[in-house]
Amino acid sequence: MTLRLTPVLLPVTALALAGVAGSAFATQYLTPEQAQQQMFPEANQFRAQPLQLNGEQMKQVEKLAGVPARSVNWRVVAAYKDEKLLGYVVLDDVIGKFELISYAVALQPDATVRQIEILTYRESHGFEIRNANWRKQFAGKTAAGGLSVGDGIANISGATLSCTHVTDGVRRIAAVVQVALRK
Repeated sequence: MTLRLTPVLLPVTALALAGVAGSAFATQYLTPEQAQQQMFPEANQFRAQPLQLNGEQMKQVEKLAGVPARSVNWRVVAAYKDEKLLGYVVLDDVIGKFELISYAVALQPDATVRQIEILTYRESHGFEIRNANWRKQFAGKTAAGGLSVGDGIANISGATLSCTHVTDGVRRIAAVVQVALRK
């Protein structure tokens, strides 16, 4: 018996297989809005905070974080309880091994990390970085110290690149907030 795909089924089959192959491992855990509400549950308003670093600020971030500052428009949301600033949520993406990891970092007004959340994980391995115990290691740390794998942040076997790249990203964000937004 021979299997024949009719001309009508061939494109449908190809599309179905392409959709499965392209997103077999992608998992969205939180939207940015859900993350900011989870990170600042006491906030009653969130305001977009445009932020673009100038050349001098980029040099300061690179010196403080030890990683390139990247010349991007940072996606920052300020969390408020009435008119009191509670802190910031910064959204970012880093490469895991091959795919992007989308995450959010909540920081106090003094640029201390409050919490991190993994929003979307697209790799086939290393999803353990979403583990609450691993993410809790970031709380209370600043760009000045304790934000490196092996120095304040433990590695997860099998997720080394994801751990390293997210940790470097959090350190960069803490430095950006310290340089450009710290109160």
